Amino acid sequence: MTKAARVSRKKTEYAHAALLEAMIRGVQEKKARNIVLMDLRNLDGAPADFFIVCTGDSGTQVEAIARSIEEQVEKDCAEQAVHIEGTKNAQWVLIDYIAVVAHIFQPEQRDYYGLEHLWGDAVITELNENQNDSPVFNR
Repeated sequence: MTKAARVSRKKTEYAHAALLEAMIRGVQEKKARNIVLMDLRNLDGAPADFFIVCTGDSGTQVEAIARSIEEQVEKDCAEQAVHIEGTKNAQWVLIDYIAVVAHIFQPEQRDYYGLEHLWGDAVITELNENQNDSPVFNR
C-alpha cells in the first residue's frame, strides 16, 4: 500500500469514527434503548460500512432520536443526511449518511424486521446508553 493510500485510509477511518461518535451521541441524548453498532465492512454487498440500530418506545421518541442524530452530526461533522425515510409514521426511521446508516425502530418493527439477524455475519457491538468511547476504532 502506498503512503498516499495509507493516508487516505486513515482520513476515511477518522471521518467514519467522527460520524459514528456524533450519531451515537445523538441516539444516547434521547435515551434510545438496545443500541447496537453493526460493522458491515467485511460483508459483500453491504449497503453501508456501518449500521446503528436502536429502539424508541413511541413514535414521538423515534422522531426525537432522529432529530437528535441530525443535529449532532450537523454540529460535530458539518454533514447532512443524504436520505431520510419513515418520519411520517415514525415506526422505523432510516437516516442515511452513505457510510453509516441509522435505523431507529419502535419495538414491534425492530422485532419484525430483525436487521441484526438479516445481517448476522456483521460484527455486532452492543452499546451502553452512556458509552462514550469509540466502539470501532479504539479497540
